[in-house]
Amino acid sequence: MTDVSPQRRSDIVDALRAGAVPRRGLEALAVGLSHFERSIAEELESVRAGGSKFKAVRGEYGGGKTFFARWVQERAKHLGFATSEVQISETETPLHRLETVYRRLMERLSTASVESGALRSIVDGWFFTLEEDVLAGGVDPSDTERLLAETERLMQSKFSRITDLSPSFAAALRGYRRATAAGDNASADALLTWVAGQPNVSSKSIRGAGLRGDIDHFGALKALQGLLTMLRDGGHAGLVLVLDEVETLQRVRGDVREKALNALRQLLDELPLYPGLYLIITGTPAFFDGPQGVRRLTPLAQRLHTDFGSDPRFDNPRAPQIRLRGFEIDSLVEVGRKVRDIYAAGSTAPDRIASLCDDSYVRTLAVAVSGSLGGKVGVAPRLFLKKLVSDVLDRIDQFPDFDPRRHYQLTLTSAEMTDAERAVSVDDIELPQ
Repeated sequence: MTDVSPQRRSDIVDALRAGAVPRRGLEALAVGLSHFERSIAEELESVRAGGSKFKAVRGEYGGGKTFFARWVQERAKHLGFATSEVQISETETPLHRLETVYRRLMERLSTASVESGALRSIVDGWFFTLEEDVLAGGVDPSDTERLLAETERLMQSKFSRITDLSPSFAAALRGYRRATAAGDNASADALLTWVAGQPNVSSKSIRGAGLRGDIDHFGALKALQGLLTMLRDGGHAGLVLVLDEVETLQRVRGDVREKALNALRQLLDELPLYPGLYLIITGTPAFFDGPQGVRRLTPLAQRLHTDFGSDPRFDNPRAPQIRLRGFEIDSLVEVGRKVRDIYAAGSTAPDRIASLCDDSYVRTLAVAVSGSLGGKVGVAPRLFLKKLVSDVLDRIDQFPDFDPRRHYQLTLTSAEMTDAERAVSVDDIELPQ
């Protein structure tokens, strides 16, 4: 088993207890992803070298799409990438409103050292790098005015292409730098908030930097180019951006769906304009193949089309679209064993956990949860792991006389299920004794 630190162990167990996908430590849980490792490593290396890449990930509900995306993000962070995961939503984050997508991207920006909201550290790190370059050129560090001026000059030269496209973005960064140097924290915060795409920023602060209005749809694309420039010049490898659950586009009004699909096509067509970007989208097979998804826009369907044979063993992991194989009972049991071992390593009763929740019981629970979901193993992982942690392992750890074979009966209620899980659920069943 992969060694897991106490903090990572806690993160994993807490997330699974809540029925969520952990954000860290996924390498220790990964099952059935080894055939993607080489291609993902190659593509990340290509992006780090200044390229840009795209990957569409298809899988059924519960099939591990979010897990896969976070697994890639974790690997990318180890290589020096920043990452961001945006959940596409009809109301909160519609894909056709790229200014909203950009805002969510910035809110969830993450690096190896900053879990969320990493924009400030990225911007400050970028300016620090520029200052180091200026100081290396012989500028006296005590000459703050010249240091500021030379840093701005270097910023403009590094940022020249983005300045031509979006003078406002560069102006906001210049204003942030000046406000920080002057100790004007309120103005600095306001300008960084504007850079992050937040609306309704104090007009006084942004007027002082020569800005007008908020970042709009087209400004968001230019701002993304600016972010990528900062990341590269600041020592980061690039950005992994995940657009999760794009299948929600199937549920929106027809004209909105067309706009969203066209926005996605635009991103793919213009990907070479975003060096350092690895764009991942996730969706269900119905989104990629059905009449209300990608097929609604022929140019997009052509770009994403991938021939899948009958044997998934021979799927091409380098293709623009990949499919996740989903869980079978054996793989569900395997991940259950991994979770049990991770939990036991931090437990006060590891021997009792090993004895009472042995491999046989893990399989019994996996079969029971799958059976409660109509035998749909692919939908079962979330609830299976939640039940394993919260109903079984937690109780073994806390109650010396608890025996899951004698004292636990599996029940699944509608309130704890997602729509997909409710759609396949059957009557509650009792675990074999």
